[in-house]
Amino acid sequence: MPRWAQAAGTWVATWLPVLVRRTPGGGRTWLLVGGTLGAFAVGYLVAVVLLFPAPIFATTITVPRVVGLPQDRASASLAESGLRLGQVGTESHPTASQGSVVWQDPPSGTSVTRGQTVTLVVSSGPQRIPVPDLSGYDAALAEQLLAATGLSVGRTEATQAPAPKDVVINTRPPAGTSLLPGASVTLVVSVGAPTIPVPNLAGLTPFEADSALAQVGLRLGTSVRRTMPTAPPGTIIDQDPAPGTLGAPGTPINVTLARGDTP
Repeated sequence: MPRWAQAAGTWVATWLPVLVRRTPGGGRTWLLVGGTLGAFAVGYLVAVVLLFPAPIFATTITVPRVVGLPQDRASASLAESGLRLGQVGTESHPTASQGSVVWQDPPSGTSVTRGQTVTLVVSSGPQRIPVPDLSGYDAALAEQLLAATGLSVGRTEATQAPAPKDVVINTRPPAGTSLLPGASVTLVVSVGAPTIPVPNLAGLTPFEADSALAQVGLRLGTSVRRTMPTAPPGTIIDQDPAPGTLGAPGTPINVTLARGDTP
C-alpha cells in the first residue's frame, strides 16, 4: 500500500475519535462524517490498489518522432524513451523505402505515461503494377497503354507471325508479371506472316541484292566478310535466311561477302 494511504489511515484512526469527543452534541454528526470519509477512502484504496493498479503520480513522456526511420531504429528509439513497441502493420507507399516507418500512433509530441505502447505502420515499398495483356493491339497503342499503367517500353522486337504487321503478339516479361512503377517492358511485334520466297542472292553485290530484295518486299540486313579466293571480292557468297525460305514483308536478309585476300 502507498505511504500516503497508510498515513491517511493513521490520521483517521488517531484524530477522528478526538474530534468526536471534543464536539459537544456533535458526536453522531462527526461519527457519520468520519464513517463516510472512511468508507470512501477504503473504497478508493481498493479500486486503486487491487482493481486498477497504477502509479499515483505517473511519469509522462513525450512520444518521439519515428516516421521515416527503419523499423529497428524506430523500435530502439521508443525503448530509449521508455515506451514499448506495439503492433506493426505494413502497407505500400509510393516513395518510402521498404521497411521504413510511414505512420505511428500515438503521434510524435503526444504526452503519454511511461511504458505506453506505440503502434507502427511500415512501408512495403511502392505498389507493383501488373503487365497488361497487349496481344492484338497496335504497337503505338500498346505503348500508350503501358504509359497509362505507369510502365514504359524498353525496346521493340520484330518477329514473323500470322498476325498483321505492327501488331503486338507478346511482351517480355509476359502479361500478369508484377513490376515496380517505371519498369520497362519489351514489345514483341509482328512483321507479318512469312509468305514471300527469299530470292537467291549469290554472286550479287550488296547494291544489286538490296534492289532485288526491295522488289519482293524484303530488305538487306547486316553483312560480314569471309575470305573466298574463288569468288569476286565484294560479292555475296552466303545468306540467311536461305534462298526459297518464306519471309514476311520487311524481313531482313543477312549476307556474307567474299574477301579476295588470302588468310
